[in-house]
Amino acid sequence: MKVLKFGGTSVANEQNIKKAIAVIQNIPGKKVVVVSALAGVTDSLSEAINQAKNRDLRYKNILTELQKRHYEVVQKLLPDQDNSELQSYIKSGFVTIASLLDGCFLLGELSAKTNDTILSYGELFSSRILFAKLQSNTGKVAYCDSRELIKTNEQFGNAAVDFETSNYAIQYYFDKNQANSTILPGFIAESHNGHTTTLGRGGSDYTAAVIAASLDAVELQIWTDVNGMYTANPKLVKQARAIAGISYKEAMELSHFGAKVLYAPTLQPVLNKNIPVYIKNTFDPDAPGTHIASDSTSSNEPVKGISHIENIALLTLEGSGLIGVAGVSEKLFGAVAREGINIVFITQASSEHSICIGIQEEQAQRAKKAIDMLFQYEIRLQKIKPVYLEKNLSIIALVGENMKNHQGLSGKMFSTLGRNNVNVRAIAQGASERNISAVIDKKDVVKALNVLHECFFEDDIKQLHLFICGVGNVGGKLLEQLHQQADYLRDNLKLNLRVVGISNSRKLHFDVDGIALDNWKAALESGEDSNPEHFINRIEALNLPNSIFIDNTASEKIASLYKRFLAQNVAVVTCNKIACSSEYSEYEQLKKLSKKYNAPFLFETNVGAGLPIIDTLKNLIASGDKVHQIQAVLSGSLNFIFNNFKSGKSFHDIVLQAQQEGYTEPNPKLDLSGIDVMRKILILIRESGYPMEIDAIANDSFLPDPVLQAESTAAFFESLQQHASHFEALYNKAEQQSCRLKYVARFENGKASVGLQYINKEHPFYHLEGKDNIVLFYTDRYAEQPLQIKGAGAGAAVTASGVFADVIRIGNL
Repeated sequence: MKVLKFGGTSVANEQNIKKAIAVIQNIPGKKVVVVSALAGVTDSLSEAINQAKNRDLRYKNILTELQKRHYEVVQKLLPDQDNSELQSYIKSGFVTIASLLDGCFLLGELSAKTNDTILSYGELFSSRILFAKLQSNTGKVAYCDSRELIKTNEQFGNAAVDFETSNYAIQYYFDKNQANSTILPGFIAESHNGHTTTLGRGGSDYTAAVIAASLDAVELQIWTDVNGMYTANPKLVKQARAIAGISYKEAMELSHFGAKVLYAPTLQPVLNKNIPVYIKNTFDPDAPGTHIASDSTSSNEPVKGISHIENIALLTLEGSGLIGVAGVSEKLFGAVAREGINIVFITQASSEHSICIGIQEEQAQRAKKAIDMLFQYEIRLQKIKPVYLEKNLSIIALVGENMKNHQGLSGKMFSTLGRNNVNVRAIAQGASERNISAVIDKKDVVKALNVLHECFFEDDIKQLHLFICGVGNVGGKLLEQLHQQADYLRDNLKLNLRVVGISNSRKLHFDVDGIALDNWKAALESGEDSNPEHFINRIEALNLPNSIFIDNTASEKIASLYKRFLAQNVAVVTCNKIACSSEYSEYEQLKKLSKKYNAPFLFETNVGAGLPIIDTLKNLIASGDKVHQIQAVLSGSLNFIFNNFKSGKSFHDIVLQAQQEGYTEPNPKLDLSGIDVMRKILILIRESGYPMEIDAIANDSFLPDPVLQAESTAAFFESLQQHASHFEALYNKAEQQSCRLKYVARFENGKASVGLQYINKEHPFYHLEGKDNIVLFYTDRYAEQPLQIKGAGAGAAVTASGVFADVIRIGNL
């Protein structure tokens, strides 16, 4: 004998019922089939009850829709049969429900007994429908009302089974029953006084387990809409995978901590009989599913799954009056028990100064009131404080039978959470070491589940979530490079980069599953109107692990958001120089936030585009070297301009060419005024350990005052034409001295300057071609021959590659 249970999604509509029947018919031998209500029906009935109690007439609309839905399923499932008897049964049931709710509406209340009666109809209707369809296919099928077999007490809503009486009734019935398949409604039972009771939400699983245990079934099969129990909730953790094999105890722990594919009490009856349980997918019946047995057989992995319970409240009782006083815990738990409240989490400090419990949030105020009342005398004497109540919490739990045989799992768990800025409010670990639980903020659940899953199940792959602001020249090239290198990064660096959000000055677009990088432009165009505040709010709300905000703009407003990102444990990668060249106190605060919240702040492309200038400088300082002097050509755009400024060419035309080829800012005055170079040398000075402000840097501008004062880009270019003779004179002077014009930044003896210089043939800067940059670092170790870094220092592709390199650095941390 095999017992099969089909969940609500497996019988949600006529197509799914047909799939369930195909599964039943493909399993040989005698079978007992336990059926849940059509998906969502129990919730709808509960909603109708609440509306009736609140004297809200909309409960009638719910009943009308439910009745219509059941009629439609019958008509589509059995179009050629005479359905009058089944239709009459459904109609009679809804008449009874309506009558009970009408009374509830008039009284404004409903007893627990009547509540169970109303809710029972969901399973009664669905099981009758499935039975009728199966009977039309084969005559060897029987129907039995579970209330005839399973007897309980009268704890309505969550009745306790009388196993002795129930086992006798179940065995007696099936000894006489000759049908190949017997259909029963799940979830419902009957008290010894003949009243309908229910076995708790998820009780259909329990019905199947009670019957399987009573009949010593060969196996219990739970048919649902997923391929078994997963290593984590697949709706929250995209990389979660089905667990092939798991022990009863592990499965009970996972289901207790929110793995909704299995109702927690289900396993107790079959565990005692050592009956194997299989969790299978109605919509993919050939998938292996999850096998639950006395021993875990799938692997020796110490952690089998990660689960969580939402909407938890933490109640803490503390005070000197707890220390050394016998019976305090008993009083506390007794007060909660008398309120009918279940405790899901307990922890106590070894000092005995405090004890805290976790319960469902909806019961928190009632529990606090009961505890405070019980300890009012001690509270009045100030020996114990009133209960401290915290809400908006969740519990996450690592579960595994082999955890007790592996050292360091707790440390690995909590260090992983800590690195990702997930604050742990309380910790509990049972003596069996099968479960390590932690209470965290509800908002951190998705992040916590993902980073823990990555840590314990995806050691070879690290998932990064990217949010890119600015998808013009640099941003567009970055997206192109990310798309091109995706396979290489996954195969060789074990990094999976998912672009979740992109924005420009007009539009923004999000996709938690990852934006298709071969079609990002179309996705962005069809996105929402751009709003920096909305963009950051979405990033914070998603709270994804390993999140990286990438700023490819030159916006001061965007740069001002870095502090907020870092404080949310979101890494920042930027080619925007504004933040790091702002007031030193701001720069220093960004560094401190990065350390405090373990959120990398990388800005390699602030100086030298893709050249490893800042990274090299950081390594020098970290290894104990000290920078004394810096000489540098830091503007690829200015170097391009002066390298191409020759006799017969106007300075205006060369600057225009540089702008059109993307070597300058949209307004080239930012480059030619020296402000951009000042920012770059300032960043190098600060990274060298010197707290300098930008106004301390001398700027010897080569631009005439009217050019500097141009208020628009058009006016700037017009002024360049008007002062063409000034620039020709600069060029001629350089030619006469056999020198080349280079815009040089210097730092020495605590002083810094930027300006145009005449460089002779012996100087390393003389042969600097194209848009190249060069930096010379004179340090304790490089005193006579400076450390030299040279290469392309401008252009969208190389800047994008520098941003890309910073992202990879974060991935490798």
